[in-house]
Amino acid sequence: MGFRKKIIAANWKMNKTAAEAEIYIHDLALELAHTTKVDVVVVPPFTSIKTVSDAVTQTPNIGVGAQNVHWEKSGAFTGEISVEMLRDLYVRYVVIGHSERRQLFGETNETCNKRIKAAAAGKLRPIYCVGETLDQREAGKVAEVVTSQLNEGLAGVTEDSLEELVIAYEPVWAIGTGKTASPEQAQEVHALIRKILSDLFGEAYAAKIRIQYGGSVKPANAKELMSQPDIDGALVGGASLDAKDFASIIKNAVA
Repeated sequence: MGFRKKIIAANWKMNKTAAEAEIYIHDLALELAHTTKVDVVVVPPFTSIKTVSDAVTQTPNIGVGAQNVHWEKSGAFTGEISVEMLRDLYVRYVVIGHSERRQLFGETNETCNKRIKAAAAGKLRPIYCVGETLDQREAGKVAEVVTSQLNEGLAGVTEDSLEELVIAYEPVWAIGTGKTASPEQAQEVHALIRKILSDLFGEAYAAKIRIQYGGSVKPANAKELMSQPDIDGALVGGASLDAKDFASIIKNAVA
């Protein structure tokens, strides 16, 4: 685990205006100062990406992400955004297949695969989200669900095409519910994910891929979760909306 630098991302979802984003980045930069032990990514809504990109120019330890990307370069795709548009705003990471995109907006493993390939071709770093619902967990289908999400979502993707792949394991039943997978539950699935990645890309490459945990991550549970051998960071939702809380998660994770 020691050679994988932790990566902690703030997924703001549909929150914050550009003005609020600017204040947040200022506050976060002050909180983190010269923290370089972890890669920090802020993932604002599209309307605030430029503001965040401009605000982090003096804080190289904070990267910028987007919440989605389309697989076509341009065209009649109302409401979508392209790789080129994101690169124009100095976006480095893009979240793909978040459970809310899957559940609310019909995202599938197939469309995730198209987005991942487009992101990889454009040198964006995908944060690909996988995870089971409560019904699937109770039915004993965690391995089946996660395996299909990885196999189908990464189909045809080669190690050479990915500058840096990040996987985010999100047990859907733990997102926004206040419930959190225990460190042992999370580690079990993270180890499974690394095994599947090893089958896909080989053991050496799988050992380099960072796997985040997402699901009601808070300052109080961050350290215990991220002390597990295969948990390499966090994709933080609600708790990332406050700069001090998000900074506390980062500090606790590397303490």
